Amino acid sequence: MDAIGYAEQTSEIFILSDSFLRIKELIDDDSSTIDDISDVILVDPALAGTILKLANSSFFNYPGKIDTVSKAVLVLGITEIYNLVIAYFSTKAFKECIAEQSYLEDFWERSVDCALLIKYLGCRLNFPNAERLFILGLLHNIGELVVQQVSPDKVTLCLSDDISYLPWVKQQDLLAFTYGECSAELLKLWQLPYSLIVPILSQDKADLNQRNKESQLLYIAKRIMVQQRIFDKEELKRLIDDEQLVELGIDKDMVGEATNYCDLERLSVLSILSPSASMIF
Repeated sequence: MDAIGYAEQTSEIFILSDSFLRIKELIDDDSSTIDDISDVILVDPALAGTILKLANSSFFNYPGKIDTVSKAVLVLGITEIYNLVIAYFSTKAFKECIAEQSYLEDFWERSVDCALLIKYLGCRLNFPNAERLFILGLLHNIGELVVQQVSPDKVTLCLSDDISYLPWVKQQDLLAFTYGECSAELLKLWQLPYSLIVPILSQDKADLNQRNKESQLLYIAKRIMVQQRIFDKEELKRLIDDEQLVELGIDKDMVGEATNYCDLERLSVLSILSPSASMIF
């Protein structure tokens, strides 16, 4: 079975709710107002609460108090609210995944780490609306949960603690596709924007010159996360060439700052998006 087959087989299990589809319709409709979008969000109290918690967290560092959903939409903007809605419903969709709790906790920790790293680097590099990069990191590896649902034994086989045999290379050898490619196929079925799908699809391609800035940054952030969480005894240069960092304007100090930021913000974000994962800290 290829990546498309895996995604299609789980697409009726891992689904985005009707509330998400309604919000997406409103955001795509130029005639919709902030109140229209806010009203649909308020129908789901858990979603509304999550958006307000994130909006008031240090993740956005907004100087005032955001106490209503309509103010959150006004202050953060429709695009950013859409990204928060995607984050909420994506993590909610995978609550049906059949797996050990410890495995799921580790998965979401890795995903949040990648999300925080890419967001921090994007801000430092002055990417416009860099907070939107967070969703790329959060969803970059959801294909792993797709494979876990269908063939958990293959996920076990794809584990690698050997830096000479990197996880995505092992995935390609054993599955004939990577988790990133499977992630992209599920996002297509969810009808998410291609601005999300393209970087996730190409996250393991090393030729950065052929890719857009978001794809380049996801490539870097993912490898920093993998070095920190899997190959912490190895130097980062085993995963990323110095030339690749220089090309994007990233130096070692910036990498260190990004990992420190990740360590500071991880628990806060996990407690909002995946409370069970935050319990281990």
